[in-house]
Amino acid sequence: MSDVVEKTLTALPGLFDSQTGAAKITNRLRQLIKSITELTSKHEEENLIKKELSAMKEQVSSPNTTMKQMREIMVRAMYCEMLGYDASFTYIHAIKLAQQGSVLEKRVGYLAVSLFLNEGHELLLLLVNTVLKDLQSTNLIEACMALTVVAQVFPKDMIPAVLPLVEDKLSHPKEIIRRKAVLALYKFYLIAPNQVQHIHAKFRKALCDKDPGVMTSSLHIYLQLIRESPDSYKDLTGSFVTILKQVVGGKLPVDFNYHSVPAPWLQIQLLRILSLLGKEDQSTSELMYEVLDESLRRAEMNHNITYAILFECVKTVYTIHPKAELLEKAARCIGNFVLSPKINLKYLGLKALTYVVQHDAKLALQHQMTIIECLDHSDFTIKRETLELLFRITNAQNVTVIVEKMLNFLRSCNDEHTIIHLVGKVAELAEKFAPDNSWFIQTMNDVFSIGGDLLQQDVPNNFLRLLAEGSESKEEDDQLRLYAVDSYLTVLKGHTSHLPQCFLQVMSWVLGEYAHLQESMDQREVTRLLTQLLDQRSVSSETRVWILSALTKIFEGQTDLILDLAESLSSSQDTVLRQQAQELRHFSQDSQLHEWVLPRGAPWDGIEVDSSLSFLDGFVSEALAAGAAPYKPPHQRQEELCEDRALNLEPYSFSLPVSLSSCSITDRQSPTLLSVSSGLSGNSTELSQKAGSSTLILEGVKRVWGKDGYLPQKEATAPLVDEPSAAVQPPSQQEAAERTEPQPEPSTQNQDKQQLASSLFVGLGVGSSMSLLGKSEAPPPRFRKKPRPHESSSSSSSGTSERSSDSSSRSSRNTTDSFLYGSLLEEEPATSISAFDHTPKSTTANGLAQNKDTKEDRHANTSQILGGDMVIVRPNTIQDKHPPPVSSDLTALLPTDLKDLPHSDVISLTSDPSLSLSSCRLFRDEALLLVIFISNCTETVIKDVAVQLSCEELETASLRGNVVDCLEARSTSVCHYALLMDDPHTNVSFTGTVSYQTQPGHTNTLPFSGTLSTADFIRPLVVTTEEYGKLWLSLSHDVKQNLKLLTDAGDPLRTTLNALKDALKLHVVDIIGSEGIVACRLLSGAPCLLHCRVNGAALAMWLRSPHPALPDCILYHCQRALAQH
Repeated sequence: MSDVVEKTLTALPGLFDSQTGAAKITNRLRQLIKSITELTSKHEEENLIKKELSAMKEQVSSPNTTMKQMREIMVRAMYCEMLGYDASFTYIHAIKLAQQGSVLEKRVGYLAVSLFLNEGHELLLLLVNTVLKDLQSTNLIEACMALTVVAQVFPKDMIPAVLPLVEDKLSHPKEIIRRKAVLALYKFYLIAPNQVQHIHAKFRKALCDKDPGVMTSSLHIYLQLIRESPDSYKDLTGSFVTILKQVVGGKLPVDFNYHSVPAPWLQIQLLRILSLLGKEDQSTSELMYEVLDESLRRAEMNHNITYAILFECVKTVYTIHPKAELLEKAARCIGNFVLSPKINLKYLGLKALTYVVQHDAKLALQHQMTIIECLDHSDFTIKRETLELLFRITNAQNVTVIVEKMLNFLRSCNDEHTIIHLVGKVAELAEKFAPDNSWFIQTMNDVFSIGGDLLQQDVPNNFLRLLAEGSESKEEDDQLRLYAVDSYLTVLKGHTSHLPQCFLQVMSWVLGEYAHLQESMDQREVTRLLTQLLDQRSVSSETRVWILSALTKIFEGQTDLILDLAESLSSSQDTVLRQQAQELRHFSQDSQLHEWVLPRGAPWDGIEVDSSLSFLDGFVSEALAAGAAPYKPPHQRQEELCEDRALNLEPYSFSLPVSLSSCSITDRQSPTLLSVSSGLSGNSTELSQKAGSSTLILEGVKRVWGKDGYLPQKEATAPLVDEPSAAVQPPSQQEAAERTEPQPEPSTQNQDKQQLASSLFVGLGVGSSMSLLGKSEAPPPRFRKKPRPHESSSSSSSGTSERSSDSSSRSSRNTTDSFLYGSLLEEEPATSISAFDHTPKSTTANGLAQNKDTKEDRHANTSQILGGDMVIVRPNTIQDKHPPPVSSDLTALLPTDLKDLPHSDVISLTSDPSLSLSSCRLFRDEALLLVIFISNCTETVIKDVAVQLSCEELETASLRGNVVDCLEARSTSVCHYALLMDDPHTNVSFTGTVSYQTQPGHTNTLPFSGTLSTADFIRPLVVTTEEYGKLWLSLSHDVKQNLKLLTDAGDPLRTTLNALKDALKLHVVDIIGSEGIVACRLLSGAPCLLHCRVNGAALAMWLRSPHPALPDCILYHCQRALAQH
């Protein structure tokens, strides 16, 4: 005991000295901050910071600078960086401070590193050994700091170096270490999910950890995993329900309470997980009913955080399989929110109502007068959310009123994000529910005028595509086009300088294509108006190109004018404009060429476009023969440029027994040329430096502060819920200064609101032709658009129709021209063939034509398949009046040309008392066929069966049989989709619905879902060893990993490769001693090469591909295949 007292007394003077040093540091930083705040101009600040940085640079260069002084310099450097000034000379010293200092210096060094460097910075390589050492330290603080830095800045390539140590920390006796380890693994999963697939069992251990903080941290991982594959974690539903029960029951320590609410953020996380697990699953949902009821009951207290829990509860109740009692309680909670006089709670109620109205549109009827009042609310966010709610309940009967409200709101709106979001919704409603031609054209004119150049490119593209493709009636199409021409001629005769460029481009295209339909208008007048528009200075070069294209189509009989125009534009600085002028000149001099290239009134589907540019093949061949470099896509050029500039990093802990000095990532040596007898370990730290790379390029600093101060990021955020609901709060607790709702309106205004409600909410009642207030429903819309190839033949209700701004932003600007060149998938008539003598006989048409064209050709033929929706075509059906037994093989119903294809087992998708859906996968060389069997389980005929399937990650090349006019009793129909995957994903989920009618006028909907993996889209790539070596050198993305080696046979390498070949459809190119080379390809054509080598009891695998995500996906499925073997 005396030794302990002696050591304590000895350490006290040093402790006081360190506190004095800390005070000095604080004083120096305080003096710097005080000096900056006393300045009167930005110029003075810059001069002061420059002097400060110069002084710091001299200090860090001095050999006499102590660690304590270096710590003070780092603090001041961080402050300068926060102000937006470059202090990059301190980066290397921050790393040194983390490496060499005491615990306090390490803390400052790690903090500076996390602020200075990002995941792609080169200097992080120097920190790896320090992190490894600190992860193995017995000092709790050092281990915590290392785990924090690993979770913040470590890149994907450095994960294998620290993964084993982080994984060991999951069993550390201290809960703070386990919690930080779980968060580090969560970060690893986000950036490299395949590298942590093997420790999913330890995730479950963390979920059951005795410390609530560790368990809470693991929920982040499980929320991400369940979002990607809910079916894989259904067995954990009971665990999540038990945890939520304990939390709601107050079983956690008091430290987790927030304003007497037990662990509110943990409750919200669990509710989100339960909503994903219970979606469309009755048995799983039944496990949650009791705890959800308890959560709704206990959350009814007056505090903001309880409203967040109630909001999440409501969303969960309406997401899982419905239960009447819970739905009633959730609706009551929504009513309390919507009727609250508090602004923030009303917004929360509208947000909840907007979500649940997709499931039950009638709920909006209960609050229709409150919604009407919100349209005139003084708060901007309330009005915006109310319009979002109205968008969800729009139908053909109330579209004119709702669109008018949206346009009036947009005319007074100055927020760009809101304008972009709402004009897209207005355009969508106009296309779906337009009552007549004049309303549609006028509404789109308002959209183009208000949205202007902020519009997403798909809005004008879809409008022009609609005009070009037309509907099933040529007469109606011509009327629509004629009305558009008349409207645009009227606009051009007025003042046009204020019109957006996008609107001018649309008008130019329409007049160029359809001005000839207006027989009473002289074409010279149209030409004059367009030429006048061309001369305006406010018109951009891009719009001039559109105007010239229109003039090229309608210039007949005006050769002199056109020649003068072409001559004036031939000297333009815009190359595209000069090219258009030259084309215009040639067409004006050769009328036959003009008629052949631009035939008037030619159908769009008859235009053939060589999207592969085959007419340039000769030129390309000659250039390559003369020594020209092959074309490289922009992303590949950028990656190679980054590789040339960056250090040559070789990932850690890859046990590839090859010499890194002779086979580095930069050198791109082919694995087929590697020496089999090479003895160097892949763990060697030797790096091949490229010649001339003598200096480091310090880049990648996180910039959140600039010279003008903090640089806020634009993001739409919902207002905070900071006020309790009046529905549950006593009046005595309400403050007089709080914002409340307006006073009741006079009776005349109430009548106006009731009349407006009758127009807005008409059509939401079930089985009634009258609205709530007695107004008759509007007649059905006269404007019917032709179904696009990616749309269903039956229009979906507005409650389920939703297009997010994210999906619209994905459309490329090149789509402006693409709609001219697409060809529609042909529809086939439906013929019904019944089977006799209990023998199913299939004559369903083949789902995929025999094509071996390139990826570009395929896109040219299927460019209309957008957004994941499917084409409706008429099928041949298979009907069996005597159903096969339950145990019979449904694959016997496949068409003859598909029966011999390899296929998976038939699995059940979903069923109800009338229909049963099953599916299987057929593997063709050029596509994956997803076959869906639709079985009638009743003794009656089912009519108008339509299957809709969607998956954003996949592309549909063709489909057959998804619409059946009549499905006989106890019969089965087959439909199949030919699917392609351009961008690899480990697993993709598809969803769909089957709509059918058992009684006239009564449509039932049966939802279904399923999962596909990258392995379904992998095919063998047959190449020789020489071809493999050449291809290896051209690939830019690679991944390395040690896998399990199957040692239960005489030749472990051959056995392992054969197992992978059978599981993933790979091609084993060659096996040489302890090395093997394997090749495969994605259906889209992207190859992936695998180099495998036996390294002790493991298989060292090296994968390369031109696609950055493909090696990770294949590596993941290789791991699973070997683990299941």
